[in-house]
Amino acid sequence: MFVDSHCHLDRLDPEKVGSIDKVLDSARGRGVQGFLCIATHLNGFQDVKILADQYDDVYCSAGIHPLQDNLTDINIERLLEQASDSSTVAVGETGLDYHYAKETRAAQLESFEKHIEVAKQVNKPLIIHTRSAVQDTLDMLVNKGAEQVGGVLHCFTESLEMAQKAIEMGFYISFSGILTFKTADSLRAIAKTLPLDRILIETDCPWLAPVPYRGKENQPAYVVEVAQIMADIHKVSISEIANKTTENFYKCFPLTV
Repeated sequence: MFVDSHCHLDRLDPEKVGSIDKVLDSARGRGVQGFLCIATHLNGFQDVKILADQYDDVYCSAGIHPLQDNLTDINIERLLEQASDSSTVAVGETGLDYHYAKETRAAQLESFEKHIEVAKQVNKPLIIHTRSAVQDTLDMLVNKGAEQVGGVLHCFTESLEMAQKAIEMGFYISFSGILTFKTADSLRAIAKTLPLDRILIETDCPWLAPVPYRGKENQPAYVVEVAQIMADIHKVSISEIANKTTENFYKCFPLTV
């Protein structure tokens, strides 16, 4: 059985993939048994909470993506309230993205710090987005005590050194459909080096559809393709990857058990 450890079910286009029921049933038919639906802004939390409350195998997070506008205007009390909700199993996604918005570095750092503090207050793991911000991300995790709650570096595309340092702090590393891209040789080499007991798989749907679905709306059923490429990389069966990444998911997010 598989788990899609990071998806945006609330962002799927029904004209492309059909209803949420159809999307989830399609994934379940391929052996996907869990779906972590990720919040990206405070006003969108209710949408992911509704899905988590409606479906027993859907979970949700609370957080503000680093590429959201008005990061300096975060209502910390509202974030804490959403993170404290009984449906919420994690805080994020949060983090740093200098690839697209280095000019908002100060605001991103402030937001990231607030998320870590909230995560520690509610004792829930962090879901971290990091792109072209290796040192600042690691410094924030270390200096603000993020190892107290752990979590995951999702949709990982950074260096082996960063992954190893995050693992040393108790974090998991999650890989998306990018792992199947022709241009991802260096990322596959990193995935091969990391221990299986620290790896998660995800779709990040509706974006980043894996081969052979490039150009289509991504959906949780396609996490199986991520599992298959991970199995090929590690030269093990897909069932071993399914079992290990599912076990890792429930360890990383204990409130999903």
